[in-house]
Amino acid sequence: MLALLFGGMAIHPLGVVLTKLLGSPGNHNADNKLGRLAAEGTIWLIAGCAIAYGMHVLRIEWFFPVMLLIIGGRYLTFQTLFGLRLYWIFGAVLCAAGIALSLVHAPVAVGAFAGAAIEIVFGVILFIRVKRASA
Repeated sequence: MLALLFGGMAIHPLGVVLTKLLGSPGNHNADNKLGRLAAEGTIWLIAGCAIAYGMHVLRIEWFFPVMLLIIGGRYLTFQTLFGLRLYWIFGAVLCAAGIALSLVHAPVAVGAFAGAAIEIVFGVILFIRVKRASA
């Protein structure tokens, strides 16, 4: 849980640095009037972390399914921000995984690894897609 918390705090600054190193500006289009949605969504994400923490006190197995639902819901807004429908798919996959993991009462480690695997696969797909678009 601490790795998710600290990794989540580092993901944006590290992502910006990495995208700049790869030759991309690392931010949304300045003309996008919905740019504040990203900051507003972050507030919901922080509130969601508090919800997930509270759920883990009741049943530790609920932490990762709840986090997958929260993170998946946040990714659904990224389509509006960045214009890639792929974010809708990714958000839906994360939400579906969260629901499925909770329904089957998956062990904590399964939830953690499922979320990590989905994030890695999506990251690779997104990276390939962006590289092809810029080529």
